[in-house]
Amino acid sequence: MTAMQTLSIPAFISGSAKGLLIDGKWVSASSGETRETYNPTTGKVLGEYALANAHDVDLAVAAARRALDGPWSRFTPADRHRVIMKLADLIERNYDELSLIDTYDMGVPISMSRMMMPLVVGQYRYMAGQTLAIRGDTLQNSLPGDIFSYTLKEPVGVVGGIIPWNGPVFNATWKLAPTLASGCTMVLKCAEQASYSPLRLGELCLEAGIPEGVINVITGLGSVAGAALAAHPDVDKVSFTGSTATGRKIVEASGVNFKKLTLELGGKSPNIVFSDADLEAAVPGAAMAVFVNSGQVCSAGTRLFVERKIYDEFIEKVAAFAKTLKVGSSLDPSTMIGPLVSEDQLKRVVGYLESGAKEGASAVAGGARLAEGELADGYFVPPTVFKNVRSDMKIAREEIFGPVISAIPFDTVDEVVKAANDTSYGLGSGVWTRDLSRAHQLSRKIKAGSVWINTYQAMDAAVPFGGYKMSGYGREAGPQHIEEYLQSKSVWIKTA
Repeated sequence: MTAMQTLSIPAFISGSAKGLLIDGKWVSASSGETRETYNPTTGKVLGEYALANAHDVDLAVAAARRALDGPWSRFTPADRHRVIMKLADLIERNYDELSLIDTYDMGVPISMSRMMMPLVVGQYRYMAGQTLAIRGDTLQNSLPGDIFSYTLKEPVGVVGGIIPWNGPVFNATWKLAPTLASGCTMVLKCAEQASYSPLRLGELCLEAGIPEGVINVITGLGSVAGAALAAHPDVDKVSFTGSTATGRKIVEASGVNFKKLTLELGGKSPNIVFSDADLEAAVPGAAMAVFVNSGQVCSAGTRLFVERKIYDEFIEKVAAFAKTLKVGSSLDPSTMIGPLVSEDQLKRVVGYLESGAKEGASAVAGGARLAEGELADGYFVPPTVFKNVRSDMKIAREEIFGPVISAIPFDTVDEVVKAANDTSYGLGSGVWTRDLSRAHQLSRKIKAGSVWINTYQAMDAAVPFGGYKMSGYGREAGPQHIEEYLQSKSVWIKTA
């Protein structure tokens, strides 16, 4: 029996089209239009999603504004804590369904999508705790007379959440959890390539007892629905995860009412391996820093810097490891490398493979899409390792968003720090060494929001994540996360 037969398509996808979730009700898009979405493993039509337009965005934002001023405004911190914890329990109970939806919809291997459950559920539970920790301060002032001053923390208001396709449940969670904890309301715009699981999360919010209109979920094109949400004058904040190019457009659109912004954008992260590293850990660590989710991770360590004295040996071992990773159907629990999300993304990645070869890099593993056999109709690129890469090559400078390592040798610490920081991005980074002093030294010198030492992509709800430079600003996860959804008000009282 094949994986396709044992893991049948979830009823949420196979049932009738859901449309948009606005004010607690399923509604059709005003345009009446839908668009097909495809199963990345097979290249065949999976279902369809509604194409929301600016009028639908108006309706969703109006619903969020009514909810903000309605019953939701009377929920105490303890009330919000209670419903978020209930939502976390519901997500945990339904996580097999949610993970399977993402596996069908965007191609993440089922083993990986299931593995994300503790991080997703943990984010809601962490934020439930943050609900009870919101506080202002009493402040000494130097004015004459009896004047008392303090600060209040209040929800910023209506939030526009815009998420990418590379991890729908996870990315939606990073928008929904702080919205609920802070007392804000949200219009969540799904990525057109993978919309189903955020819609299902919207249903679970209602089941948890969150009032209608607090969480609204819309689908459609980023250039239409996403742009309308980013520029909407009644949206107080936008939280966006996606490309730097789109992030720049959101910054421009925010000027209509000076929205508060959280932007988690692209990356071209350096991963540095010294000759004294534990190679048994560093080889799979460096490989999976890129190959997990078929390289469709914003903080992937795609620029692999290896100390020259072990460069050839290390790259050989990484290439050998890459060849052991099973490429296959996302529904097969033994699959390690699934398809890319879409035909467009496949063409993009193949273009970079061709560019690398043209500029003189050598593919010691992978290097071309799978064009034969049972996977030929899907969007598959095997794990690819390029050696003889120079820092000025396109594959070493631009975000590929595919399973492609660009390996570059180095000789000195100063040289590799300069090369690591020679990028417009600053999201993630890695260092592999047994020298603790050097590890601390590099953690200060690398300009990135996360530095992983002798590990990569470690994440937890209590630890902030975000970028430097053109990787965006603001932080998600950790105690700073909820602050992005709050604003401070100063209160002065003359007591005499």
